[in-house]
Amino acid sequence: MEGSSSENKEETTHTEEYKLEPLSELRVEVDSGAEVELELTDGKAEVFGTELVKGKRATFLPSSKLAVFTWHGCSIKLIGKTEMAYVSKETPMVMYLNVHGALEQMKRKASEELTPGPRIMIVGPKDVGKSTVCKLFLNYCVRAGHAPLFVDIDVGQSMISIPGTLAAAVVERPADIEDGFIQSVAPVVYHFGHFSPNENLALYNLLISRLASVIQLKCEANKKTNLSGVIINTSGWVRGGGYQSLVHTAGAFEVDIIAVLDQERLYNELVRDMPDFVKVILLPKSGGVVERNAHSRTESRDSKIREYFYGIRNTYFPHSFEVKFTDVKIYKIGGPHLPDSCLPLGMKSQDSKTKLVPVQPGVNLMHHVLSMSAATTLEKLVEVNVLGFVVVTSVDAERQVFTVLAPAPRPLPKTYLLQMDIQFLDIK
Repeated sequence: MEGSSSENKEETTHTEEYKLEPLSELRVEVDSGAEVELELTDGKAEVFGTELVKGKRATFLPSSKLAVFTWHGCSIKLIGKTEMAYVSKETPMVMYLNVHGALEQMKRKASEELTPGPRIMIVGPKDVGKSTVCKLFLNYCVRAGHAPLFVDIDVGQSMISIPGTLAAAVVERPADIEDGFIQSVAPVVYHFGHFSPNENLALYNLLISRLASVIQLKCEANKKTNLSGVIINTSGWVRGGGYQSLVHTAGAFEVDIIAVLDQERLYNELVRDMPDFVKVILLPKSGGVVERNAHSRTESRDSKIREYFYGIRNTYFPHSFEVKFTDVKIYKIGGPHLPDSCLPLGMKSQDSKTKLVPVQPGVNLMHHVLSMSAATTLEKLVEVNVLGFVVVTSVDAERQVFTVLAPAPRPLPKTYLLQMDIQFLDIK
């Protein structure tokens, strides 16, 4: 009976084969309730700049979106249920490769003149494929023998850490086809605490300046990283305060190139406002980029936090333990907005946005994500990186303890915790 049921399973598994012509790509959206296996059966192909190995199957999780591109033609087999799969010849990959080629020339020149490698910032509104272009440039850069610094200041959908953070990491190996850049070594992560820079722009810009100074030190300390350059992913907020923040980021990181995806207005504004030595280029977005609604964004953020504790394929086993109220000091960054007339003499309302506000442990902490700060003194709490994250799963006010979900066993590494506005329900 077992043999026949496995045969039936093989018969019902949906399999499709695609033959791709040179300079075309297969765009795949995996069904939300199924996994899909992908196999390169002939030729050469890549997924976001990472090469596929012929004959080796790669498994993609439910709701994954990917594009398989080939320079010289290939054959692909898909096993499993897809929401959509089609081949397109309309792809901006050649233009993206030209930018990579220009970056490589700048690196060679930097090596000869002993100057820092190129720093490129990817900008554009929501859902134009900024993260995809970053992956592409990072993978091409690593495959060329470099170790670039990747900076992600998109607090809504971070590729390095969990949402609500700004982070940077040295990338030394191409992204894993299935799991992405999970092998980033010792990322530097800063607590922001919100999904949008708009929630606290003063703090956001302060942390960008802090991260830029840390990146500068890293580059000065490592010759290879310095020559490899910096690739910066930004948020999709490009109007008003968001635009001013992009200008601030370009100055703080001393970028050489700004790549604008799919928005001529933003491109022209940056050409107008950037100094002459900053090259601003306009690139098209890929036709495979899918617009996400609010629900899919929320799901994506939740899955990123879940991934931190449980791993992409539930291979991690987080710990749960109690923490006494008296063993920790919890703060939030940013006080309530008050008019200047209500503030002490000489203080501006902007200053309250980076002020530390003590948080009394209680049921108000339920399901909130807490950042474990590396700070040893209160004065440095706002601008010091974090060591990791915990989630409050229950609070016992009577016993003066709360229970946390943590990636490592007790005790907590430091006493200072920063509360995020972000909550996570550990229910799956």
